[in-house]
Order: sequence, then C-alpha cells, then structure tokens
Amino acid sequence: MPKAVWNGTVLAESDDTIVVEGNHYFPREALNDEYFVPSDLESRCPWKGTAGYFDVRVGGEENPGAAWFYADPKPGATEIKGRVAFWRGVEIEA
Repeated sequence: MPKAVWNGTVLAESDDTIVVEGNHYFPREALNDEYFVPSDLESRCPWKGTAGYFDVRVGGEENPGAAWFYADPKPGATEIKGRVAFWRGVEIEA
C-alpha cells in the first residue's frame, strides 16, 4: 500500500492512489490531518489548473508547500479532484 513519508512519519496511506506525471495522488481522506497546515501558496498548470498547497509539520519541523492539490481541476484532470500529491523530500513507499 503506497505511503507518503517525511522525517520517518507517515503523512498519508492508501491503496487508492492515482499516478499522474509520476506523482501519486492520495485521496484527501487518506491524509493524517494533524501534519497538514493550509498554505497561501498557489501555482498553475496549463492542463490541470490552479494548485493549492499544504505545509507539512512533523515534530517541530516544517516542510513548506510539500503537498499540493487541485480543488477545481480542468476537465482533463478531473480524476485528481479531492486528491493530494507530495514533493520536497516526501518519499512515496510502495
């Protein structure tokens, strides 16, 4: 079962991930909410739309913008609506 891990802590775990452009998108309900803080960061993808971000906080350490999501993806990316992906040192373990 895929897991998102940072600093030895499981941030999310689910056997229902969707892989897009090499990134595992986890269902929002698979996240361990205690480690996520909403961020003001945004970015835009030409085919997916506008991404929002979460900062990840574990054991007093913070990883800014380490998780992203598309709250309202463009039509070609609707499969990732309600899902969250990771980067910035968050490892995906299968």
